[in-house]
Amino acid sequence: MVETSSSQRYSGEPGWRFSRAMPSLPEVFSSVQVPTSAGFWRKLLAFAGPGLMVSVGYMDPGNWATDLAGGAQFGYLLLSVILISNFMAILLQHLSLKLGIVTGRDLAQACRDHFSPPVAFVLWVLCEIAIAACDLAEVIGSAIALNLLFGIPLVAGVLLTAADVLVVLMLQHRGFRYLESLVAGLVLLIGGCFAYELVAAQPAFHAILGGLVPSTQIVTNPGALYIAIGILGATVMPHNLYLHSSIVQTRAYERNEEGKRSAIKFATIDSTVSLLFAFFINAAILITAAAAFYGTQYAGVADIHDAYKLLTPVLGATFASTVFGVALLASGQNSTLTGTLAGQIVMEGFLNIRMRPWLRRLITRMIAIVPAVIVAALYGERGTGELLVLSQVILSLQLSFAVIPLVMFTGDKAKMGRFVNPRWLSWLAWGVTAVIVVLNGYLLLQTAAAWFVG
Repeated sequence: MVETSSSQRYSGEPGWRFSRAMPSLPEVFSSVQVPTSAGFWRKLLAFAGPGLMVSVGYMDPGNWATDLAGGAQFGYLLLSVILISNFMAILLQHLSLKLGIVTGRDLAQACRDHFSPPVAFVLWVLCEIAIAACDLAEVIGSAIALNLLFGIPLVAGVLLTAADVLVVLMLQHRGFRYLESLVAGLVLLIGGCFAYELVAAQPAFHAILGGLVPSTQIVTNPGALYIAIGILGATVMPHNLYLHSSIVQTRAYERNEEGKRSAIKFATIDSTVSLLFAFFINAAILITAAAAFYGTQYAGVADIHDAYKLLTPVLGATFASTVFGVALLASGQNSTLTGTLAGQIVMEGFLNIRMRPWLRRLITRMIAIVPAVIVAALYGERGTGELLVLSQVILSLQLSFAVIPLVMFTGDKAKMGRFVNPRWLSWLAWGVTAVIVVLNGYLLLQTAAAWFVG
């Protein structure tokens, strides 16, 4: 049932037309206590959590193929691209959390408040398609991991991933901290798995340092440029911008200028540290592939199945393949948790619709599971691999429609007041936006051309 109409809107903060809707994620809004008189570390601990949940989107199965291909084909060359992508992500997630803290609106609600109903509806449709595509990659990643580790058929593995709906419901009902703890535990598991892979791979340390410095070869080599654009395009996920602007509001900070300023500071630290950890994961995937496959007969490896089968014999480490599969499963399951939550935020934010949580999440999950089941049943491994690529193309297409409103809103003094982006930050944000728009457009055209020729 829709709770409000446009005629019921009223003026809240300057420049905004607020709806009398419930706050973002009303069941957990302002539910995590922040000690007002505590020291720096206790306050930081209170704000820790949303950053890790957002970082999940930067290490999801959709990123693995580009990282594997980059390492296997070009060694450590593209490490600098992962680093630059991470800096872009840090900037955009900072703007996202700032929007949520300052205005009390998530990005979806902010779009509904600002744009006309037809425009907001189009943005909602595009966002739902992107979330379905992201969810699709996560469902497929989990199903592939279950197949590799336990021999579970792909179709059955896809269906098993529907269980995360129940997990989200149960943990969020008990408290948002429980959900954050589960996500944090899985993130640490992924980190531990790739720490093992790095030890087993024994990469050249000086080559890693060299790879962190951008090289002209990235631009002059068409193959390296294509994968580099793929890494950039797959790194910043549009649903993360909606997610972060909402879940920072789970903290019970003072909703005044001083409280918001403090919340922005601690939430930014949480986000930055978490995204640097995500950089470690993505870099570790590329480094492992470079150390294992670059310069060998397996330099063409870009498929998760092939990497899983080859890691143990190539590295000579007994558990290398198993640990790789465990990390993939943890990554897929973690991403489905946060993706389902993002689906709730987007549907409620754009449409101001309230429905039972289990039904809302079931709808979100079915949009991803149905096509994955059909493709897995008809085409098997080859089909799911192609579907994984398609999901990243769809995400690339939609990203601009999330980034542009975010940069526009946070750079508008009428909307942000004293928290508006300073001029240097606005220029930097628009520069990053332009890079993302151009590169994602190029990637989309290249992929379409390849499919058309194929």
